[in-house]
Amino acid sequence: MIRTSSLSKSYGDFCALADLSLNIEEGEFYAFLGPNGAGKTTTIKLLTGLLAPSSGSAVVAGFDVMQNPIEAKRSIGYIPDVAFFYDKLTCLEFMQFIGELFEVPPGQVREQREALFERLSLDEYRNHRVENLSHGTKQRLAISAALMHEPKVIIIDEPMVGLDPKHARVVKDELISRAKAGATVFMSTHQLATAEELADRIGILNRGRLIIEGTRDEIADLRRGAAAHTLEDFFLQVTAED
Repeated sequence: MIRTSSLSKSYGDFCALADLSLNIEEGEFYAFLGPNGAGKTTTIKLLTGLLAPSSGSAVVAGFDVMQNPIEAKRSIGYIPDVAFFYDKLTCLEFMQFIGELFEVPPGQVREQREALFERLSLDEYRNHRVENLSHGTKQRLAISAALMHEPKVIIIDEPMVGLDPKHARVVKDELISRAKAGATVFMSTHQLATAEELADRIGILNRGRLIIEGTRDEIADLRRGAAAHTLEDFFLQVTAED
């Protein structure tokens, strides 16, 4: 569902991402880790078509992101770390707008909206303007909007930002449920415990290069081999400055 081949992005002499090759399957939950400046956000922008690569390619749900951008984007539900809203709209109006943007039939918009509002604890805010919502409530609204068209691929950057423990659990359960139903989840996060809890596979990026990739068990074996007691210890080891 996500395949990159030697995907690279440079800005002049600075290489933000170098030769990234990923192969992420249908229904897989993939956690993408790395320190600030490692290239995680650049990767996400390349996967979603917000940036054009300097070289290499990205394919999402069978569509090349550059050659078939509309088809690729129809397959993606994207939740950035800081979501954009039209603040004067109510939650209902914003969801209606997103449904129309993705050409979701009106009946399906209503059905999906009501189900998402219930699951993500948004029902009481349906008639509230977005500008009056807390950060955590906006985050749940952004997730709901991204799931409105039932995307095959969910790309999410720091999903738990601003969420209290109760609503973080709700979001985790929703992402796990989507993956079990066949959606591919690509999650970038600094929360190593969340990655270790949710992901089928983990990739660690550093200085624009994928340096470690494996299942949770494989990463655990590498961690023990490096005498690292926790994933945090292992992460700090492999991304340490020279």
